[in-house]
Amino acid sequence: MAPSNSSAQPATWEQQSPQSAGFAPDLSSRLDALIGDKRIWNIHGVVVARGGKLVLERYFDGTDWARGRSLGTVAFGPDTLHDLRSVSKSIVGLLYGIALEQGRVPPPEAPLLAAFPAYRDLAADPARAKWTVHHALTMTMGTDWDELSVPYTDPTNSEIEMDLASDRYRYVLGRPVVFEPGTRWVYSGGATALLGRMITQGTGKSLHDFARETLFDPLGMGASEWLTDARGDEFAASGLRLRPRDLARIGQLVLQGGEVGRRQIVSKEWIARATTLYASCDEVRRYGYQWYMGDMTFSVPSGPRWNRNRLERYQGAYGNGGQRLWVFPGLDMVVAVTAGNYDTPDQWMPSLRVLREAVLASVL
Repeated sequence: MAPSNSSAQPATWEQQSPQSAGFAPDLSSRLDALIGDKRIWNIHGVVVARGGKLVLERYFDGTDWARGRSLGTVAFGPDTLHDLRSVSKSIVGLLYGIALEQGRVPPPEAPLLAAFPAYRDLAADPARAKWTVHHALTMTMGTDWDELSVPYTDPTNSEIEMDLASDRYRYVLGRPVVFEPGTRWVYSGGATALLGRMITQGTGKSLHDFARETLFDPLGMGASEWLTDARGDEFAASGLRLRPRDLARIGQLVLQGGEVGRRQIVSKEWIARATTLYASCDEVRRYGYQWYMGDMTFSVPSGPRWNRNRLERYQGAYGNGGQRLWVFPGLDMVVAVTAGNYDTPDQWMPSLRVLREAVLASVL
């Protein structure tokens, strides 16, 4: 699918200096030092906004891929699209809320299989009959699904098997139920695929067209792309490509409760539900409606020596390769990072170091 753009000029960020935004003046230099010390690698873009204004925007050259297709070495800039991989899931979560507000999709409390009448035979299973849309939104369907211990380069990875299946939705809905629905979080691109399907069925539009019309264009975002399979179906869980500065706009929208410029793009109620704890992912991360949450402790350079640690809650969207979006309501701050460290066990490390050792370490 070719990149899609709005007919209007993309909105621009108002800028401010790090000092005026409450950062140490060496914010950008800290990033350079991390690169020079080889503590971070193959980072492609870093965007930091605070108080609704752009504080830092940096781009770097690096090797990249578009969902498995090599792009070689790319000179990244403000208008370069980047794979978001599983950050796409969080965007789908917002789109579901918009479609719900329009009355186009069933509410979270509705039976999930009722939205898929072609597979009504599966409802004979008592465990599947318990599913609601809420279970898909929170990845608590309880099915046998493995994306985390098997690499995406392996055809036995559950998401890859889903993408290769002749009917991806029957594949997802037909997986064995191994946990009581609602009792355990299991990372699943299949759950997001179901949400994307309900959106396209209910709106009569492709996922990308609906996103442009109801989310991207109202936010004044630039070009975007949603990759598809050979049948033309969008990879709901991992196919979105955006500019990093537009990814930051998504974060700003969440930070502002779904409202931008006195226009309520996503309902405040849905933002609240999307960022409510429904399941624990591990000892650190929690999960809402396709969005992560957690607490982050960091040291600040000012204040009494005995109390320089600060704890802030965040909402986040994560993707393979180091794609990250963090929203810190208590700091009025959004951080977006794109990177090319796909399918490596330490892919999370460079992006997290950008956040902790450059951005948060500079907060005064």
